Order: sequence, then C-alpha cells, then structure tokens
Amino acid sequence: MRITRFAATFGALTMALAVAACGGGDSESGSSGGASGIVGKATNDKKLVIGVKADQPGLGLQTGSTYTGFDIEIGKIIAKGLGVEESGIEWKTTVSANREPYIQQGQVDLVVATYTINDERKKVVNFGGPYFIAGQDLLVPVDSTITGPEALKGKKVCSVSGSTPAKRIQTDYKDAQLQQFDSYSKCVTALAGGQVDAVTTDDIILAGYAAQEQYAGKFKVVGKPFSEEPYGIGLKKDDSEGCNKINEILKAAAADGSYKKAWDDSLGKSGTAAPELDTTKLANCA
Repeated sequence: MRITRFAATFGALTMALAVAACGGGDSESGSSGGASGIVGKATNDKKLVIGVKADQPGLGLQTGSTYTGFDIEIGKIIAKGLGVEESGIEWKTTVSANREPYIQQGQVDLVVATYTINDERKKVVNFGGPYFIAGQDLLVPVDSTITGPEALKGKKVCSVSGSTPAKRIQTDYKDAQLQQFDSYSKCVTALAGGQVDAVTTDDIILAGYAAQEQYAGKFKVVGKPFSEEPYGIGLKKDDSEGCNKINEILKAAAADGSYKKAWDDSLGKSGTAAPELDTTKLANCA
C-alpha cells in the first residue's frame, strides 16, 4: 500500500510538473498580457528581425554591416512604435523569392523590402500598409528606342525571380524575352554590359539605380508606369493584432512628420519631394 500511495503521489507530481512545463510555453510564443505575434515578441524581448533588400539604392542597400534606405527607415519607425529601439533590430537580407518562406518559417518577424501587396501573397502572409505606391517601369540605356512596355517585342528584359514585375512580363508581354536573376543589381549589371535591353521593376527602384554614381548619365527611366504597386509590410498570416498595430504606427508617422523624415533622409536626397502617405488606403488586416 505504501508503494501504491507513493506511486500515486509521484505520478500526480509528475503530471503537475508536465502541465506547468506546457504552460510555460507562453513566454516562448512571445505573448505578454494576451499579446502574441510581433506585439508580444517586441514587448517581451525588445528585439525584432526585419527582412530587407540589400541591393536597392535609396530603398534597402547594404554597405558592410550597415543597411540604409527608405525601407530601412520605415522598419525603424515600425520597430520604435512596437517599443523596440534601433539597437534591438536585426536586419536580415531577403530577396524577392524568399520573402514569404522567411515569414512563414519565422526567420524574420517582418519584411520591409519593396514588397508589393497582392491577392496571391495575401493567401500566405499578412500585410500592414501600404506605406508607398510605386509603378512598374523600365530602365534602359539613354539612347534606347524603347518607349514603353508595348515596345518590348523581341527585346531582352531582365527582372527578379518571384517578383511581381517578372510575372507581369510573363503574362502581359509574352513577346518579350524575359531573363531572371535573384537580384536587380545583377539585372543592372547585365544592362550595363549590353546583355539585356531593359530592366523592369518599380519606378522608384529603377530611379535609385540610375542615380548611382557609376551609372550617372548612362541609363534613364522610361517614365511610363504600367502598374500600381502598393508596398506593404509583411508578417505572419495569423498575426492580425500585429498588422493592425503596424497600421496604427503608420498613421501616427504620417501625422507627426516621421514618415516625411524617413523619406527626406533616404530617397529625398535625390531631390524628389516626399509623397503624402494616404492612410485611407491602409489595408484591412486579415
């Protein structure tokens, strides 16, 4: 009997410890006072991993261990609004093809990387924003006769694998010869070397490349946008709380001048005036 009672007591104690251990998972999931997702992680850890581009001048450009550009400044605004200082941000380089997997796998908490909001992507990730509206355009040599997408028949056009611009060329301009790389910088290098006739992506990205010192006077943006690209901030599909919080932070940034400052400190250096952030267009969080 003593052995039986001891076994029963030990079993009860073991079960209690197991339940307590299971209950301890809340801190690992990043919840605090009911908060989860990026809100919970920011509150608990004071750290965030943000996926950004590393090869887009004026938007997301890595030099050594430093990242600069408009997307970087937007990332800082979002992090600060979540209670995370700049020192608590880990920047992680992403390319167009791995943005959704990085979010889904938890390799990043947020993606701020010229990330167009569209219905296909919204099936697997959530989006705050948009914080900027771009338009797909073409970068060509200054002496090119290409005047718009309708003139791409038989031309070699370069874009990035997995990007919205590449898919649009494939579906809407099938007479063009699409070449794809994993970064726009490789496309621009190909353009400079004469291997392709044009590079296509969002106009503001192309303007950043054209303004680089090594390409000054060599390229031009055609200036005939043929799409509307709303840039959003990607996060996990089920993180509606985080998405709504991001939109609140963007509204505050539009009102207090920090959004304009982010532009002036990055893309504004090209002489382009800061756009107005239209907060009425902020997406409904899934």
